[in-house]
Amino acid sequence: MTTQRTHHVTTADGVTIGGTVHGHGRPLVFLHGGIGDGDLDWGRLLGHLTGRFTCHLPSMRGRGLSGDHPDLSPGRQVDDILAYVDSIGRPTGLVGWSAGANLALGAAARSDAVDAVALVEPAMRGQMDEQEQALIGRAVARMGELAAEGDFTAAVRAFAGGPFNDEEIAAAEDAGYFEATGRYVPHLLNLLRQVMAYEGPTAEDPAVLSTISAPVLVLHGSDTRPFYPAGARHVAGHIPHARVGEIPGAGHAAPLTHPEALATTLAEFFGAPRRSG
Repeated sequence: MTTQRTHHVTTADGVTIGGTVHGHGRPLVFLHGGIGDGDLDWGRLLGHLTGRFTCHLPSMRGRGLSGDHPDLSPGRQVDDILAYVDSIGRPTGLVGWSAGANLALGAAARSDAVDAVALVEPAMRGQMDEQEQALIGRAVARMGELAAEGDFTAAVRAFAGGPFNDEEIAAAEDAGYFEATGRYVPHLLNLLRQVMAYEGPTAEDPAVLSTISAPVLVLHGSDTRPFYPAGARHVAGHIPHARVGEIPGAGHAAPLTHPEALATTLAEFFGAPRRSG
């Protein structure tokens, strides 16, 4: 039996980053994707992990228990993660999904407190071909159109049509995921604009990846868009202690559709003894 509690930290620019905390044991910080928040994206895994791990589910600025701020740039969001991780006061594992996986890489490149990282399909734009870029571009454009009409649930569903496959769209629809996350659509559109305009170092840069000394597991689904396995190979190819794993039957939305398989893989990875020195 676990008791939910909360953890908060105030960032250098005055934003409160908050997350729910579940379980006991080695701390793991879970970073959500672009669509949802910490609880919506990771809640399905908790029952498989909280007996062995303290699971922190923070939400980034503007989501969940966290305060908002006009600055949503990748660099600032990595600062938020570092503040949260440092406040735990112990070596910590990071888990990131999609956009959250990119942020996990940025944090791992700058923190000695992060001692292992698991990534679920990081979003590497440079690994997309023209068709794939067009697919995502159409999804973002349609989200903007529907948001302008005030239909935020349809807008987030349209955006998910870029990274999710048809089966995942149906599963997320049935679970009420789009209805729950629709309120974040204006925030997501603002976030995407700032990501596209950002000129600082990114998680896709080999110079950033090569500085990560912690063990890294990069996961992708067997039934996902081709650019996600390509992105996983790109990341693993530039990090000294990284390997790629596959989640059978999953697409991009493994935390929603394959929580038990994903949790089992994470427990094996984070439960392994960590090398010192």
